[in-house]
Amino acid sequence: MPRKLRRDLPEFVIRTAQEEGWGAYQNGELLRRAAATFDVLVTLDQRMRHQQNVGHLGIAVVVIEIPDTRLVFIRALLPQLREAISSARAGDVLIIPTSR
Repeated sequence: MPRKLRRDLPEFVIRTAQEEGWGAYQNGELLRRAAATFDVLVTLDQRMRHQQNVGHLGIAVVVIEIPDTRLVFIRALLPQLREAISSARAGDVLIIPTSR
């Protein structure tokens, strides 16, 4: 996720995997580390929801399904993203779809 997105979501504490020192971790290990610190993981990785069972990890995952990951297109989904983050509960996998 772009770091600049945090300016648009000041009501949430936002950290990137790189800022946490987790840049080398993927999927299961990334989720385990995130679950120890955060309530929600927001990702553009659409495969994660199929590859991981988040139900037992104590974290929610919000997946943004978007064909173009430039910030301008992600910003267009801010209302849905806010709602998903606010309503997500541990074990949830919430999808924010976009029309293709």
